[in-house]
Amino acid sequence: MECGKMDLLVMLLLLLLFNLLIPSSLGKLNGTCISQGGRFTPFSSDGKHPKKLAKGPRDLTLCRVFRKKTCCDVSQTHPALLAIRRLAVTGEASPECLHLWELLECSICDPHVGVKPGPPLLCASLCDRVFQACLTAYFSMDAKTQVLAPCGVNDLVCGRASEWVTNGTELCHVAGFAVKPTDNHDDTYCYGGKTSLESIADSWKASKPPHKSLMSGVLEDFEQWVREMPFRERVSWAVGGMVLTAGLLLLR
Repeated sequence: MECGKMDLLVMLLLLLLFNLLIPSSLGKLNGTCISQGGRFTPFSSDGKHPKKLAKGPRDLTLCRVFRKKTCCDVSQTHPALLAIRRLAVTGEASPECLHLWELLECSICDPHVGVKPGPPLLCASLCDRVFQACLTAYFSMDAKTQVLAPCGVNDLVCGRASEWVTNGTELCHVAGFAVKPTDNHDDTYCYGGKTSLESIADSWKASKPPHKSLMSGVLEDFEQWVREMPFRERVSWAVGGMVLTAGLLLLR
């Protein structure tokens, strides 16, 4: 693995640790959770306001940056986690593709998305970035949902993203999402644009972890541990523990 990509992965994993320590503040929003339909599992919180999830069997297995306020629980994030793992293993995706596809899958857990009728509305700019990053990754048409999904070991027909679609908007549509065109300048909230990413990034800036010198030492030990980890194990560990920080870095 190239040194630059290795450093990026280390940085992303460090942000994962920071995210678990820094509280999230996504701001005020109105509305109640509305199941998104399509390929997305219905919310158990349907009709209720987005809320903080407690640790336990219903906790998020992915997209944990949203756990302070979300309509999601494990029912939404476990399928997303499996999709990311398929993309990493049989989809042969690059690290950038993995991180951006995670950002895509986590859209359903954004509380601003969860209170609007689905499917999740994505910004075209995010779809374009995903398309460029995932051009050579392998996907297949899911027989159950009839949407494009990362290729799995039991899929008979798989092809690169560039063989299924020709642009980012098309990719997001066939993957089960709605897309807000770049030339649409109304106030409709779309996930993956500057406003939505800043609301998440603010959670990192809202407060600094205490005992800075102690935290610095912990992070140095953590970075060394990641550097010494075998590449295959490192990818598996990262995909299993992602909390939606990678895509934010790549979009900045």
